[in-house]
Amino acid sequence: MPTLLYIGAGLALVCVLILFVMLLKFGALWIQAYMSGADVTFLSLIGMSLRRVKPGMIVTAKVMGRQAGLNIDRHDGMTTDDLEAHALAGGNVMRVISAIIAARQAGMDLDFDRAAAMDLAGRDVLDAVRTSIFPKVIDCPESGAEKTWLSAIAIDGIELRIHARVTVRTCLDQLIGGATEETIIARVGQGIISAAGSAKTYAEVLSVPDQISKKVLERGLDTNTAFEIVSIDIAEIDIGNNIGARLQTEQAEADTRMARAAAESRRAEAIARKQEMSADVTKSSAMLILAEAEIPAELAGAFRAGQFATKDESQARTFPRIKRPA
Repeated sequence: MPTLLYIGAGLALVCVLILFVMLLKFGALWIQAYMSGADVTFLSLIGMSLRRVKPGMIVTAKVMGRQAGLNIDRHDGMTTDDLEAHALAGGNVMRVISAIIAARQAGMDLDFDRAAAMDLAGRDVLDAVRTSIFPKVIDCPESGAEKTWLSAIAIDGIELRIHARVTVRTCLDQLIGGATEETIIARVGQGIISAAGSAKTYAEVLSVPDQISKKVLERGLDTNTAFEIVSIDIAEIDIGNNIGARLQTEQAEADTRMARAAAESRRAEAIARKQEMSADVTKSSAMLILAEAEIPAELAGAFRAGQFATKDESQARTFPRIKRPA
């Protein structure tokens, strides 16, 4: 019996120590949640610790939600299990709660499930809500790019260097699956280049720069994006190079090089023909020398054959016709 009493007392002491440690670790959090009406039980705090979820973060999030008037009660809105599940999935609980509170204060409809899905999709949901309330300005081209202007060429060949600023507002309904700022910048840049390129002269663009903004806005460039384009403002326009004149100059230089190449080809052909004619003349001269060398031999043969007479003999008889041997 004494042994059993000692064992029981030891177990009771261990339980008391464990309870005391738990009270020290989670007592303040539980009291905070209880006094704030955050609906977090003491056992839930212990379970969070075992599941490697920060209890302080969950309690703070629920207290924030309660103070903001959100539905955080058990089985009614953002429960403790919902917050734990989002934290275990790698989400940022505090930013999600802050985004929901900001949206509620602005009169926007944003529930926990949709905000959590945006956060898990890699979107900064709090920044999206802020941008939806206060539109932000995007530089086109974006800041830090190699070129700080868009190069557009009017029909008359004059280059226009344009820098624009796009004011956008986040569209929460299209935030999941919608294109990002890079798409907005690319589309606006393409629209500005196309609109400026359709102008007959660069003077038209300089005189009425807002016509570019109107043409770009009419194209609905914010389709299937996470933003709504509020306005497109032309911040700066500069005159660049005369691209048309440069192209004409380069074309003239290319034509000149082609003409020189053709003339050089004809010159080479003429020189080759001259060499051929010189070779023919040399060949003819050689044949003439050969023919002249045969004359003495032919004369000697004619003497031996008696076919060649002196002047006195030729007067006495008719000189026969000399036949050249084959």
